[in-house]
Amino acid sequence: MPPLDKVQLHSKAFKQRKSFAIRQQEVAGIRSKFPNKIPVIIERYDREKFLPPLDKTKFLVPHELTMTQFVTIIRNRMSLLPTQAFYLLIDGSGLASMSLTMAQVYREHQDDDGFLYITYASQEMFGHSKPL
Repeated sequence: MPPLDKVQLHSKAFKQRKSFAIRQQEVAGIRSKFPNKIPVIIERYDREKFLPPLDKTKFLVPHELTMTQFVTIIRNRMSLLPTQAFYLLIDGSGLASMSLTMAQVYREHQDDDGFLYITYASQEMFGHSKPL
């Protein structure tokens, strides 16, 4: 499988639909209304063929939620069978430890616009690279 760049990992829809300034304004509004929530954008990998699309892409998650709990929420929203595997790629750079809290992941990987971008896929994307 060829290496994947950050652009390929993000389903470009959200960033294409809204300008950087609009996304920053959204995050500022969210953070002022919900200071204990993290604004997350989760989108399907653009070449994904097996997993269903989510009914929404924007989530507000509690700081203390672990990655394991977040995965469970996403699995339930997609109505996956226990045998169906899927992976969450954080900011196009790799997999996060399931024991981390969303606050820890956010601190490390938040985008310049203030959102945390997560891409989901049914196969682990080895060989992906993060631009320097």
